[in-house]
Amino acid sequence: MIKDLLESSHLFSGNAPYVEGLYEEYCQDPGAVPDVWRIYFDRMTGHVSSLPMSHGPVSHAPPPLPSVPAPDREEALVISASGEELVGVPAEKQSGVRQLIMSYRILGHMAADLDPIRLREKRPIRALQLQEHNLSDADLDTIFDAGNMWGVKQAPLRDIIQALQQTYTAHIGVEYTHINDLDQRNWIRERLERTRSRYAYSPDFRKHLLRRLTAAEGLERFTHSRYTGQKRFSLEGAESLIPLLDNMIERCGSNEVREVVVGMAHRGRLNVLVNIMGKAPHELFMQFEGKYGEMPGSGDVKYHEGYSSNVRTSNGRLHIALAFNPSHLEIIDPVVEGSVRARQDRRGDFHRRQVIPLLIHGDAAIAGQGVVYETFNLAQTRGFTTGGSLHIVINNQIGFTLSNPLDTRSTLYCTDIAKVVQAPVFHVNGDNPEAVAFVAQLAVDFRMTFSKDVVIDLVCYRRHGHNEADEPSATQPMMYQKIGDHPTTREIYARRLVEERVCSEDEPDRMVEEFRAELEEGDRVGLNVGEDTTYEFSAEWADFVGKSWSTECDTRISLETIRRLGKVLTTIPEGFVLHPRLRKVIDDRRKMIAGALPMDWGCAENLAYASLLDEGYRVRLTGQDSGRGTFFHRHAVLHCNRTGTSYVPLQELGDDQAWFTIVDSILSEEAVLGYEYGYSTTNPDALVVWEAQFGDFVNGAQVVVDQFLSSSEQKWGRLSGLVLMLPHGWEGQGPEHSSARLERFLQLCAEENIQVANPSTPAQMFHLLRREMVRPFRKPLVIMSPKSTLRRKISFSSLEDLTKRGFQTVIGEAQRLPLKSIRRVVMCSGKVYYDLLEARQERGIKDIALVRLEQLYPHPEADLTKLLKKYASVPDLVWCQEEPQNQGAWYSIQHVIRLCMQPGQTLSYAGRSASAAPAGGHLQKHNVRQKRLIDKALTLEPMPAVKILPNTLKTPSIAAK
Repeated sequence: MIKDLLESSHLFSGNAPYVEGLYEEYCQDPGAVPDVWRIYFDRMTGHVSSLPMSHGPVSHAPPPLPSVPAPDREEALVISASGEELVGVPAEKQSGVRQLIMSYRILGHMAADLDPIRLREKRPIRALQLQEHNLSDADLDTIFDAGNMWGVKQAPLRDIIQALQQTYTAHIGVEYTHINDLDQRNWIRERLERTRSRYAYSPDFRKHLLRRLTAAEGLERFTHSRYTGQKRFSLEGAESLIPLLDNMIERCGSNEVREVVVGMAHRGRLNVLVNIMGKAPHELFMQFEGKYGEMPGSGDVKYHEGYSSNVRTSNGRLHIALAFNPSHLEIIDPVVEGSVRARQDRRGDFHRRQVIPLLIHGDAAIAGQGVVYETFNLAQTRGFTTGGSLHIVINNQIGFTLSNPLDTRSTLYCTDIAKVVQAPVFHVNGDNPEAVAFVAQLAVDFRMTFSKDVVIDLVCYRRHGHNEADEPSATQPMMYQKIGDHPTTREIYARRLVEERVCSEDEPDRMVEEFRAELEEGDRVGLNVGEDTTYEFSAEWADFVGKSWSTECDTRISLETIRRLGKVLTTIPEGFVLHPRLRKVIDDRRKMIAGALPMDWGCAENLAYASLLDEGYRVRLTGQDSGRGTFFHRHAVLHCNRTGTSYVPLQELGDDQAWFTIVDSILSEEAVLGYEYGYSTTNPDALVVWEAQFGDFVNGAQVVVDQFLSSSEQKWGRLSGLVLMLPHGWEGQGPEHSSARLERFLQLCAEENIQVANPSTPAQMFHLLRREMVRPFRKPLVIMSPKSTLRRKISFSSLEDLTKRGFQTVIGEAQRLPLKSIRRVVMCSGKVYYDLLEARQERGIKDIALVRLEQLYPHPEADLTKLLKKYASVPDLVWCQEEPQNQGAWYSIQHVIRLCMQPGQTLSYAGRSASAAPAGGHLQKHNVRQKRLIDKALTLEPMPAVKILPNTLKTPSIAAK
């Protein structure tokens, strides 16, 4: 009978690893395990899989025990961890204990006491019941192998269960068995089980926790009473965030971290600014009173502002920077990651241990916003990793007015998204500050040990509505009845410390009075914030402040430099075999460098990067095909056809060159563009370029463009020199492969915030890229970059264009047409110029001049005025564009042209009619429409002047300003 049981039961201890492996597969993909095991695990967890089953409908009876390979031993003896036999313990019983231990490790978090207000009734977890493992109350005093779980080899079952409950089902619930790496799993398990997730904190430390809770609660109550009804997005209900951050920062310091960059939305932000960052309360109170002082730009609300300070830890000073953040919640995540990477690069922190990111999420936002997944997906990629991020979720269990998880996510926890990178998740009850401190220290140690992301889910509640003017009980009456009856975290912990005689009866009240007195004084209340705000690794932006667009710069390079750099760019290592097509590209570039061939776009662009690297400027270029270039033109990264190895000539310019980084990024626009923006704001000495695969795809990152790129200087005084390359042009490839939505960028242009350019030659691209760094001026640059024009030889440049002239905002007629014969001037921008030029040549037209606007913003008024004065006798001016009339540059540029026009001149439009879609999807129709707009521009028939609203005629020019 014993033999039959051993051969048929999965409960034998020797099978535990096999079953554990099956269960881990089941957790990741229920369909990956045999149906009989899937059904068993479904019942064990109380979950019914939605996958089809081959064994008929689900039965409510216990599932049959799946069979597993029979064990080698038949004796009813068990070998303990110490190697001793536990005589008299049936093997199936010991196996049940092993299975019970495994169930607690895997599912204990589901039974943990995590919710302070106990909003929902918890259901018992079947896998944690004795009877599920052939055990009963009669076995509680039996000695079993404890597996050295908390340093004990053997123990009564009663003690084993108690240790498991203290470790996995008290105020901390841990998810870590989804991690594939055995070392990481064992590290977490050992740290939890060795201490039973308990914390032997000293009385002084416990009083310190109470002071931090007092500060968190005290600030909220003070502002609530003094500034009643004003929005502050209070931390009440989640006050444990302050001791959590306090302990994380101290632990970072003990791990020799020197800089932490924090990204968070508005919930609790003011509290963090005062109690962690050290912002003086009187500064915050002035903002509540609307006294912001003399600030440049438009400014922003107080709960979006950034801040930085130096904090004292037991292991030295640590710098904390809180990033400026818009209301778009999680969009700050990739921005912080990029900023951290730039800081690491500046320090030479290649092990990524001195600077780390700390991201604070909301429970609804982390589960609801796609940029969170995109940011997690960057975590371990070579070009974007920061060595692991610390994540905190302020889990209010409600999103705006919504509290039902069925309506906010499709997962058990809001943190399940973190499992895509196998990050451990520590759920913790916010009403237990000692448990919060424990997981804070554990999370930091894990990140520093394994260089991986780690998540703390701070389960709490929101005492008020989404903001202080909101009435949450109107939509969540039951939830807010419980919250109204629930004492605050500080009250609960103060009572506990008094009961345990850590504090005297009146000590908690004295702490409240002392903190309120500090607030009244208005000085810093952060306990560890130093007075010294200097930081030796801060990016130097002072040299770029106060400069104007007209700042002169010389972007030319010498012929000698071109030859020297070109030789490196076209030298291939011995034995490195190139693809035949690529070999011809490199051979042609040698001829271009020698002046034997006109210079194409790829060669000019590589020379621009090489010259900047040679002058000491770093270059970072990312995009989904940036190494090769989407249109097979850049070839900054070469690949060997024989070995598959890669070679980057731009990294071989010499020992003194600056860093060059080129990354084929993940298939993301929003997170990657946000990351590169963050990088650019922290490193003014680097040319940071993001290239869209097609310009159209940038709208996947529109939030980054709107909230950061175009407005951050006005809102927050944050400068950036980020360059966007957006391939743009109508080639009949359909509505999603034509337009970079030029009109959207031009509509965002104001107050000299960004640059928008549409270069028509390789030399113009060369000078444009160099100008971005050589000029002591940093503004985002948006380039409408070419597609088919990349191979249009008519567009290629000469060496002289690189050595003898710089970037031209406006390019006049390129051919020597007799001025007196000109009857029309057609102005345009980008690829359509070459369509017009080729059509004009084919038709032998000699009386129409073509003018190119290369820079669309800042408006090139002075240069355009000078050129149009040359054609003062020509009455007929035409703006021609490929884009539909409601798109492209027309609506944003026409008033500028009118300001530059001479008396008697009229302006008309030649282009596609207004359209809801940017381009057609049929090549034949495209060709017909393209020919039509070229005909309209080049046919000398009277065209109706386009009427314009009178007020736009009065638009002041930049020169007038």
